[in-house]
Amino acid sequence: MIRITKIFTFETAHVLYNYDGKCKNMHGHSYKLFVTVKGRPVNDLENPKNGMVVDFGDIKSIVKSEIVDVWDHAVLINGLSPHRELGEDMEEKGHKVIYCTFQPTCENMLYAIAAKIKSKLPEGISLAYLKLHETENSYGEWFAEDNQ
Repeated sequence: MIRITKIFTFETAHVLYNYDGKCKNMHGHSYKLFVTVKGRPVNDLENPKNGMVVDFGDIKSIVKSEIVDVWDHAVLINGLSPHRELGEDMEEKGHKVIYCTFQPTCENMLYAIAAKIKSKLPEGISLAYLKLHETENSYGEWFAEDNQ
């Protein structure tokens, strides 16, 4: 079994409803996402992907379409909270708002990212690990073995 990792960056803002610190105010981060998948390398001389677990380009395509292109330069808001009204006001003014069904913390974003990626991976490839840097020295991690 081999693990391969692709790294992505995106800019996203969020606002945390009912939080008791300064992050209750809307603010943004330069997120850095590490996506690690695992599988067995193709062992078929006639297969154009011979020697690869999965093409890095395929991972890039999945993560860009499911996460980066959706969340980049958007504001994540808990759509189940009173902040929904804030989001609707921002949308009326032309801003890109993503309504989550969760508090948009780094931790909960990892759960959402995992679900989106896992649903798009090719057969025989599994999501092994995610790391999401919210700042240079603050990050969350998701491990497949902890989420069976």
